[in-house]
Amino acid sequence: MAFQTTSKDHYVDHRSSIPVNDGQIVKLFVRERRPVTGPRKPVLMLHGRSVPAVAGFDPPNKNYSWAEQLARAGYDVFVMELQGSGLSAHPAVMDEPLNVSPVQRPLLSPNPIPPADLPTPDTPAKYPHQLNNSQSDWDEVDTVVEYIRKEIGEPTAKIDLIGWSAAAQQLGPYTIQHADKVKSLFLAAPIFPPNGRASKENTDFGAPVDMPVGTPAAAFGYPMSVTSKNGLAASWARDLKCPDQRENGVLDEVWKAIQDVDALGATWGGPTPGAPTGFVRVRNSYWWGWNSTTVPLHNVLGQTVPVCLVYGEHDSIVNTAPDLGLLYFSVPELYRLIPGKKKLMFRLACAGHQIVWERAATHLHAMSEQWLKNGKVFGEKGGSFYRDEDGVLTSQE
Repeated sequence: MAFQTTSKDHYVDHRSSIPVNDGQIVKLFVRERRPVTGPRKPVLMLHGRSVPAVAGFDPPNKNYSWAEQLARAGYDVFVMELQGSGLSAHPAVMDEPLNVSPVQRPLLSPNPIPPADLPTPDTPAKYPHQLNNSQSDWDEVDTVVEYIRKEIGEPTAKIDLIGWSAAAQQLGPYTIQHADKVKSLFLAAPIFPPNGRASKENTDFGAPVDMPVGTPAAAFGYPMSVTSKNGLAASWARDLKCPDQRENGVLDEVWKAIQDVDALGATWGGPTPGAPTGFVRVRNSYWWGWNSTTVPLHNVLGQTVPVCLVYGEHDSIVNTAPDLGLLYFSVPELYRLIPGKKKLMFRLACAGHQIVWERAATHLHAMSEQWLKNGKVFGEKGGSFYRDEDGVLTSQE
């Protein structure tokens, strides 16, 4: 049964814990898609590092609107954007182009930086620090969770969480710390660094250093970077291994959806011949607390809170070489470390990191719906599987 749906945009008050505007009240954007009638079954969706949530989960092309598909299935879907992303408030330092990563500043000349004022890569940013951090992100997720509970009139309701890519950095640790607020966790193309930064000594999730962080300057001496259409296209192209993996024209649709929620970033760049015109601003984050030590903590994941992991077989981002230190990512290692038995993992044929906009998105939508409804996917309640193009499952245990 497909429900008729309605949409409403919310701007949620939040007391910021980002160092540059700590204590200020800011607005977090949340889009709600829900059935016109029926019980409230809340789901919260969170974006990754560089793509705003609306573009990822609710683009104009409704074939790729994961939020709309779940709403039609009867779920009350809330799509949130963290501060500094999409339609949520951006700290003022993100409006200053000289706060872009120094190596990227030449991309912005002569718009909006006149050539005469263009600093060298060695010139410090006007705000020479990272922007957000793990704690500020967890705080924002918690504000929206509490807002949802109030909105649906159930102050103790548990929320199903869905995240894409780097959203795992927020939703994984958040779930472990707030198991009483989370019903289940569904992660698509999750970023998991087994060697990720540890928390402060003798604490589970305390910040390992004082905020904000500014050193090393090449990594943390600026509050944002930028992404261009060319950058997105190049990253996506690495994962396109099947002839029909992505429909024609989708890249253009996606980029327009991304720029539509960053009006300022869309004006940056060009008109230097050959230079990309229009960017999306991306927060420079300092994250900790998501690693091989924290995943098993308190026996939450896979036990108190069931977990489902889904990734594409051609995803070049989520699984990397073990010798890369902090940049070693592994979905199978995340699955292995989850302590409970209520855990599923699926590797999908002909899918990459941008699975939300690929043909395999229809499988992703269906899998998440099955998960939310039954706690099972393709009839399986636990285990690791490969799903081929014909839908045949092969155990990977």
